[in-house]
Amino acid sequence: MKTRKRVLSGMQPTGQLHLGHYLGVLKNYVLLQKEYDCFFMIANWHSMTVFYNNYKQAHSYIAPMVSDWIAAGIDPDKATIFLQSEIIQHAELNLLLSMYTPVSWLLRNPTYKEKQDNIEKEIDSFGFLGYPVLQAADILLYDGEIVPIGEDQLPHLELSREIARRYNFINNLNETDGLTIPQAKLSAHPKVLGTDGRKMSKSYGNTIGLSESKEVIEKKLKEMKTDSGRVRRNDPGNPDNCPLFSFYDYFYPELKSEIDSECRKAGIGCVDCKGKIINKVLIETEPFRFTLEKFRSNSDELNQIIEAGTEKARKIAIETINKLKSNIGLTGKLSIK
Repeated sequence: MKTRKRVLSGMQPTGQLHLGHYLGVLKNYVLLQKEYDCFFMIANWHSMTVFYNNYKQAHSYIAPMVSDWIAAGIDPDKATIFLQSEIIQHAELNLLLSMYTPVSWLLRNPTYKEKQDNIEKEIDSFGFLGYPVLQAADILLYDGEIVPIGEDQLPHLELSREIARRYNFINNLNETDGLTIPQAKLSAHPKVLGTDGRKMSKSYGNTIGLSESKEVIEKKLKEMKTDSGRVRRNDPGNPDNCPLFSFYDYFYPELKSEIDSECRKAGIGCVDCKGKIINKVLIETEPFRFTLEKFRSNSDELNQIIEAGTEKARKIAIETINKLKSNIGLTGKLSIK
C-alpha cells in the first residue's frame, strides 16, 4: 500500500547528460525523492522514435545516464530506477489505451510537427505519432499521481489526463477502479545557456557534459562566449549580454552582485570572471567523473541497481494491468451462453 504520493518521471537515453540536465531536472529529482515515492524511468522505448535505425547507440547511453543520476544524488534506496523495455506491461497498456485515443488528439500534439521539422531524421512513423499514448501508459501504469514538468510540457500531460478520463468514462470506472488522473507538479526548469549563448542542447553541439574530463570542461568554459561588445580588458562590460554570467546564478550566487558591478566598471576581466566559474563547475562535476569510473570498473553494481528497481516496478505494473483487464472483461474463462 502506498504511504506517500507517487511520482513518475523519466529520461530518454539519447546522449551524454550535460549541465542543463543537472540544473533543470536531476537536482529536482533529488529533492522529490525526499518527499514522494519516486519512480524514475529509463525511457528507452521512447528513444527508438529517433534511434529506430541504430538502437544500439541509444542503448550504450543508458549506463552513463544512470551513473549521472546516482552521482547527482538519486538514491536507489529512496527512489526506484527502472528500465522501461524490461516491463512488457508498458507495451500492453500502450496498446490498450491506443484503442481509446482518437487520432485527432495525436495530430494536434504541439510537438509532433515541430519535431518533424527540427530533427534531421525521418520520423514520420506510427510509433512517433503515437508516442503520447505510450507516455500516458508510462504514467498510468504506476498510478502516478504527480508528474514533475515545466510549464511548456503541460499540453503533453493534459493529453495523458484526457486519455485516462476517456478510458474511465467509456468503461464507467472511477479513479479507484480505473485509471488515476495524474496531476502536474510545476518546476522551474532554468534555461541553461550553452557555450555559444543559445540554450544548452546536444543538437546545437554547445553542451558541457557532466562526466567530461576536467581538461575538456575547462577548455569549453574558457572558449565560452562573453559580452561581444567588450573588446579590451579595460572596456566596461555588460553582464546582461554575457552568456557566461548566467552561470553565477547556479554556481556562485553569492558573488553575482559583486561580479556584475565589477564587470560594468572594468574592475574584473573576462579571464578572471571565467576562472571563478571554471573552479566551481569542476568541483560540482567531480562526483560525475568519480561515479562513472567506479561503475566502469564495476558494471555489476550498476546492473544490480537497475534490475532491482525494474523488478519492483514490474510487480506494480502487473497489478495495474491485471486490474484494468479484469474491469473491462479481458480476463476470465470462456463459455457459450
